[in-house]
Amino acid sequence: MALKVKAQEKLQKIGTYAGKYRYIMMPELYTSLSQDKVIKEAALRSGVSKGIMQACWDAAGEVIKAWATEGHSVALPGLGTMRFGLRAKSVEKVDEVKAGLITSRRIIFTPAVELKDELAGTAIQITCYDRDGKEVKRVTSTDSGDIEDPESGNQNGGGNGGGNTQPSGDVPGEGD
Repeated sequence: MALKVKAQEKLQKIGTYAGKYRYIMMPELYTSLSQDKVIKEAALRSGVSKGIMQACWDAAGEVIKAWATEGHSVALPGLGTMRFGLRAKSVEKVDEVKAGLITSRRIIFTPAVELKDELAGTAIQITCYDRDGKEVKRVTSTDSGDIEDPESGNQNGGGNGGGNTQPSGDVPGEGD
């Protein structure tokens, strides 16, 4: 299965390309999967009943929530870790420090290396749309997945080479 990306031709309003049309890429999400669907699939794959999986899911959720709100970095098996974070204003003097300086509380997710490797090795199918929404081209990656990764210093990618530009026969929204 390939990750689906759409490249939409849009008029740039600010920046270097202001006033020019450019193709902007963004992920094409299928649907949001419900918790019930995830639990059913996990139960099927693990060989336990849906009720047991639901109980485990609920318990794991409570444990993760409790530990994360106590300030721990919590491991999510096979996925990565999550932890509490925040944004706050800075002040010059210690007497000015107060909880009111916090502007937002956040959850920070750090993916596991295995998950990042899986994502990097997944093919990408790009569907290009002109400014009128008409499909004009499809590109399927044939590279090793070593697209730019700022963490490893590879900014220019490599091996992408355009890939297969022929229609794949896979129509977005059908099947899956």
